[in-house]
Amino acid sequence: MRAIYMVTTRLSSSLRPILLDFVFCSPRKFSNPKRLICAATKLNGGGGGRSGSIVAPLVVNEDFQRIDVNPPKGTRDFPPEDMRLRNWLFNHFKEVSRLFGYEEVDFPVLETEALFIRKAGEEIRDQLYCFEDRGNRRVALRPELTPSLARLVIQKGKSVSLPLKWFAVGQCWRYERMTRGRRREHYQWNMDIIGVPQVTAEAELISSIVTFFKRIGITASDVGFKVSSRKVLQEMLRKYGVPENLFGRVCVIIDKIEKIPVDELKKELGSTGISEDAIEQLLLVLSVKSLDDLEEILGGAGEAIADLKQLFSLAEKFGYSEWIQFDASVVRGLAYYTGIVFEGFDRKGKLRAICGGGRYDRLLSTYGGDDIPACGFGFGDAVIVELLKEKDLLPELGQEIENIVCALDKDLQGAAATVATALRSKGQTVDLVLEYKPLKWVFKRADRVNARRLVLVGKKEWEDGSVSVKVLSSGEQFQVKLNDLE
Repeated sequence: MRAIYMVTTRLSSSLRPILLDFVFCSPRKFSNPKRLICAATKLNGGGGGRSGSIVAPLVVNEDFQRIDVNPPKGTRDFPPEDMRLRNWLFNHFKEVSRLFGYEEVDFPVLETEALFIRKAGEEIRDQLYCFEDRGNRRVALRPELTPSLARLVIQKGKSVSLPLKWFAVGQCWRYERMTRGRRREHYQWNMDIIGVPQVTAEAELISSIVTFFKRIGITASDVGFKVSSRKVLQEMLRKYGVPENLFGRVCVIIDKIEKIPVDELKKELGSTGISEDAIEQLLLVLSVKSLDDLEEILGGAGEAIADLKQLFSLAEKFGYSEWIQFDASVVRGLAYYTGIVFEGFDRKGKLRAICGGGRYDRLLSTYGGDDIPACGFGFGDAVIVELLKEKDLLPELGQEIENIVCALDKDLQGAAATVATALRSKGQTVDLVLEYKPLKWVFKRADRVNARRLVLVGKKEWEDGSVSVKVLSSGEQFQVKLNDLE
C-alpha cells in the first residue's frame, strides 16, 4: 500500500484514479479486457512516442475471467457462524472421548497411496484423491483414519503398552457422488481400542456414541444401531464352499443391499462365482432381524451367535439396550472388518448411516505388522448436522465477547490498548475498537457480538487512573481503577 501511495503522488490528478482502479481491479470498470488495455495505455503515457512510464506494457488475455469464489465442488468454507457450530460439535466429540479415558492422536492428511489400496478390491480404491508428488511417490489424501491408525500402531511397536484407547478428529477426502450428508471432504471422529479381543470393547464403543447422542439431545426414538457380525457371513460362505479370498468382494456387494435392486444385487454376487442356491440362502439369512431366527439357521455353536448374545447382554449393563437391534444385512463396506459390525441410523430413514464401525483383528498384518485384536468406529460431521436440523436441535451459537474497550477520544487509543492488554492478561476476551468511533456505533457493535460490558476510556477518568464500565445486561455504570479492573 505504501508503494502504491508513493507512485500515485507522482501522477497527475487525472491519472491517479486510473492507477488505483487498475491495481484494485474494479469489476465495474475493468470487467472488459479492452478497458484494462486502455488503462494501461494511459498509464504508459498514451501509447504515442517515447514514454516515461511507471509500469511495464501490459499483456492482457482476452479470455480473462474472475476467479470462482466458491469452494471446489463437495467442499466447504467455514465462516464464523459455521465454525462455531463445528467447534461445538468437535468439543462434544472430544469431551466424550475424554470421559471414556481415550487419548487424542492425529495423522497426516496426506499418506502413501499404498496404505489405502493394499486391500485390493475395496470400493474405496476408486474414491481416492491420489497423485504422484515431485519425488515420484504415489500419495493420497486420506479417505478415512483407520489405516493411518494401524500404521502408527505398527510404528510404535512394543514402545506402547496395550490396550491402547485412542481417538482422533480429522479431515477426510473421498471422490464420490454427493448426497444429503455426504460430501467429498468431511471431518470424522474415530475412537479405537487396540489390544482387547473381548466383545466388551465393542460394547464400550457403542456406549460412547450413545453418550454423545444424549449430550446433544438425540434420543433412542430418534436414532438406533443395527448390529451384526462378519462371522455370520463367513459361516454362510464357508457352508457353500465359497473361497476365502472372495470374502472382501462379497462384503462390498452386500453393503449395497439397501442401495440397489435385489436383481442387480444377485447379478453382482453371481459375477463372483457364487452359485444361485448359495445366493438365495445368503439373501435369506441377510433378511433376518432376530437373533433367535439366526440361531435356528446357523445353530447356536458358532462364534457369531456367541459374540452377538454377549453384546446384547452387555448393552443392558451399559444401559443402552433400547438403542440396538440385530440386523444381519449390516456388513460394512470395508474389507478389513472381521467380527461384530454396527451402524447408527435415523429411525425415520431419511438419512444415510450416521456412523459405523466394528472389529478389525487382522488389519495390522495387511501392512506387515503382527495382528493385534482391535475395533473402532468412524462418525462423520455431515450427517449428524443434518439430523440436528431435522430435529430442530441445532444450538444457537452467537459470538460472545466479555468486554468491548473503546477510547472516547482519538488521543486515548494507546490508553485503550493498555486497558485491553490488562484484561486479556487476566484471561478475559476483549474486542478493542481500533479506530475512533461514535458511541452509537460502539453500542451496535456490542449488541452484535453479545458483549457483557463496555469499558470506556475517557480523558478525565484516565487522568485519574480509572475507566468507566457499563454492564450491558443491567445498564449499571461505574468507575473503577485500572488496577482493580477484573
